[in-house]
Amino acid sequence: MFGFKKPKEASNAPPAQLSWAERLKAGLAKTRGQIGSLFSRRKIDAELLEELESTLLMADCGIDATAWLLEQLKLAVKRDKLETSDQLRAALATLLLQLLAPLEEPLDAGRGKPFIMMIAGVNGAGKTTSIGKLAKHFQGQGLSVLLAAGDTFRAAAREQLKAWGERNDVTVIAQESGDSAAVIFDAIHAAKARGIDVVLADTAGRLPTQLHLMEEIAKVKRVIQKTDPGAPHEVLLVLDANIGQNAIQQVKAFDKAIGVSGLAVTKLDGSAKGGVLAAIARQCPKPVRFIGVGEGIDDLRPFSAEEFVEALLEP
Repeated sequence: MFGFKKPKEASNAPPAQLSWAERLKAGLAKTRGQIGSLFSRRKIDAELLEELESTLLMADCGIDATAWLLEQLKLAVKRDKLETSDQLRAALATLLLQLLAPLEEPLDAGRGKPFIMMIAGVNGAGKTTSIGKLAKHFQGQGLSVLLAAGDTFRAAAREQLKAWGERNDVTVIAQESGDSAAVIFDAIHAAKARGIDVVLADTAGRLPTQLHLMEEIAKVKRVIQKTDPGAPHEVLLVLDANIGQNAIQQVKAFDKAIGVSGLAVTKLDGSAKGGVLAAIARQCPKPVRFIGVGEGIDDLRPFSAEEFVEALLEP
């Protein structure tokens, strides 16, 4: 059975600063509280299972993942003769880990020099902010980084990226006007000339229903491929954890347009439901490279299925 571990305090962190495990737990507080209230009972019965099903659906797990989890739980109750709600909680944790573990696939930035990472997502998902945090992440690995301000439709995005560049002491290639593909093309050539390890290319936010704009982002990818046939080495889609089942549609639409290779799930800020990862695992599985819990520069970390399940279900 799945064993819960108490989160450890971050090393050399001041007492007032929460560890990553505690921040993640706080980010999933809404769903954890809803599920936890069910397990205050001591006996497993049909009513408990029915309420759990409703709770998982409200947590954005989706019909497919919820049906699978309930079916497997009922089998486990009979097979392992489970009687208490604590045993049911442990069984649910085991199943969730089984469901989410295949999504845990750390990003390998050694697949290209420079490693070209194209970042996509709708406006408001946290795309530009995530790029700033990714720059810090790669710098922490000893890699040099260059940012391409490819969101030329939004002046605020360009300025925001420049601010992150200054904060991380990273060069930002930007133009006051011009199209996204041209900016990113110039940035890649600049990175090659300077021996940069990682290029993070911002793109304009799109809605999946804006087909003409989705074609433009596909054009950006084609231009990147002209600089390096193997590029982009990663197409990262940034998803807002609060959008629920809309995340599934975004993954499918962007994947069709540009071939999504990984996800960054942001804004696990206490109001997020968290179950959308289960829905993604069942309906459109893509590696979850990173999850984000806040606005701080260190609030984006590589996804760990075990950490996520513990934060979601730990009493």
